[in-house]
Order: sequence, then structure tokens, then C-alpha cells
Amino acid sequence: TPESRAAALEALRAYPGGMQVGGGVTADNAREFLDAGASHVIVTSHVFHGGALDMERLLALVASVGKERLVLDLSCRRVADSGSDGGRPVYKVVTDRWQKWTDLEVSEATLQDLAEHCDEFLVHGVDVEGLQSGIEEPLVELLASSPIPVTYAGGVRSLEDMELIKRLGGGKVDATIGSALDLFGGALPYADVLKWHAEQQSA
Repeated sequence: TPESRAAALEALRAYPGGMQVGGGVTADNAREFLDAGASHVIVTSHVFHGGALDMERLLALVASVGKERLVLDLSCRRVADSGSDGGRPVYKVVTDRWQKWTDLEVSEATLQDLAEHCDEFLVHGVDVEGLQSGIEEPLVELLASSPIPVTYAGGVRSLEDMELIKRLGGGKVDATIGSALDLFGGALPYADVLKWHAEQQSA
């Protein structure tokens, strides 16, 4: 909406270079957000069409902003019954507010291929997002194979979960915390998270 766009631009101008922005980003408007101060633009739905990755759109976006300013959002859901035989579950990207399935599997090969066209990945484990019920462990293990920086989101409820992500991801997977934070009504103090992060940085 015009209101959300205006709010985003205002925030970016207040903290130039300090935030990424996503939501409705296309090849036509991405440059506006970068010029306003975004370090990166985050893109999902725009580079998918008809349930498949649209390389033409992705390449146009890279040509517009450069791969070094682009974060690809590969938020995904677990395919039903996959992994029930003891193997690793299959995850496929979902778009349009996580309502539409695509045919793109989040795999080591996918991460390797798409790393050629972006600077970072953002991956929400949609099945556990916002539930504060624990992380999608096999997905975190998979994301450790990414050749570029990757951030996992979904289900984090404690510093123990952050430690688990660190272990499962081999120290290569960053993470976000949302509704569990006291800032958003949760039980996890933001101050404790800052302290934990500082300890990781100095280790």
C-alpha cells in the first residue's frame, strides 16, 4: 500500500545502510528503496511465475540493482510425508504470503545455483513460523550447505534454540527472532539476545 511504502522509505532514510527491505519489491521499484538507504532488497514472489522460478525476472533484477544488493527469500514448507522414512524432508519454496506452492526445492544444488545471482538468502521455515514451538531442524542443517550468507527464521523461542541453530548449521547459519522477543510480547528478553550475540562475536 502507499502507506506501507511511505513508512518503509521513512525508516530507510532514518538509518541509511542499516536495514534491508522486502515486500512487493520488483525490478521496477528496487532502486528506489536502495537509493533511500536500504543495504539490500529482499525478493521472493517477483522472481516466481506460474509456480516456477522465472530466471528472466531474476536476471532483470540483478541487472537493475546488482547481485551484491540482492537477498533472495526462499521461504519454504515441508512437503507432506517427506522424511517419514527417516530421510531428510523435502522443502519447497512458497510465495504470495506463503499461500502458493512452487516447484522449486530448497536443496544444496538450488542454493549453489542461486548463489550466483544474489548476496544472501533469507529462509523462513513457514510451518513453524510464529509458533514459538522450536525450529525446523532438518532445514537448518540443509542451509549450512549455502556458499553465501544465509539467515533462518521460524520457531525460535529461546537462546537454547539459537545455540541449536549454531550447532546444526555449523556456525554458518544466522537466525532471526520475532514473536518470542519481549519487544513483541514474548518471554525472551531482547537484552539477553544482545548479550548472547556479543559473546558469539567475541568468541
